[in-house]
Amino acid sequence: MPSLIIILAMFVLLWVLLIRPQRARQQKQQHMLSSIEVGDEILTVGGLYGIVEEIDEEDDLVVEIAEGIHVRIARRAVGTVVKPDDDEDDEEELVTVPDDAASLEATQERLST
Repeated sequence: MPSLIIILAMFVLLWVLLIRPQRARQQKQQHMLSSIEVGDEILTVGGLYGIVEEIDEEDDLVVEIAEGIHVRIARRAVGTVVKPDDDEDDEEELVTVPDDAASLEATQERLST
């Protein structure tokens, strides 16, 4: 009897740690694949970025990967849908420093003010 309880506990632990999270990931991936629409930016499992231009009659995607270059890919080859960045304005701007102001003393003076 105790060995049966141990085996049952191991099965429950296996289900909780492995099977259940895998099912959740599969459902999330299926939802993402089914929600792809024209105009979405995608990243394929092969590492290509592109914008969905069309969904053909066989449920494949016609993706523009560069100006005027379209490829047809299977929906299951999509790795993720890339979310547009709304924080592009928050990026730090690069500051160009003239050569005469690039000395250590000039930099220290500029930082102290």
